[in-house]
Amino acid sequence: MQDFRFLNWEAYKNSKEDFNFIIKLVNNFPQNLKFELDNQILRSFLSIVLNIAKGSSKSSDAKLNRFFNVAMGSPHETLAAIDVAKDNKLISDDEFKKICDKLISIARQLGGLKLSVLDVLS
Repeated sequence: MQDFRFLNWEAYKNSKEDFNFIIKLVNNFPQNLKFELDNQILRSFLSIVLNIAKGSSKSSDAKLNRFFNVAMGSPHETLAAIDVAKDNKLISDDEFKKICDKLISIARQLGGLKLSVLDVLS
C-alpha cells in the first residue's frame, strides 16, 4: 500500500473520521438549507480529506506543498460555515466547540504532516 501512503497518515485518518461526524451533524439541518449551507460544509470538510490524498501522490516539493496548503485552508472555510450555522441556531454552542476543536486538531496535524513529508523529500 506504499502507493497510497496517505492511508497511513494520521491527518488523513482523523479528518476522514471527523468528516463522518460532520455528515451526521448536517443531516439535522432543515430541508431548505440542504443544498446551500450543509452542502458547503460537507464540500469544504471533504476537501481536507481529498487534498491530503491528492497531495500524497505528488513527487515535487512545490506540488505537494500546494495541496497541503489547500487542505490547510479548508478548516478555516469549514469553520466559517459552521459559525454561520451556529448563528442561525442550526447547531448548539457545544457542537460548535466540538467541531472547532476537531478543526484545530486537523490543522495542527496537517502542519506537522507538511513539515515531516517535505523534510523526507528534501
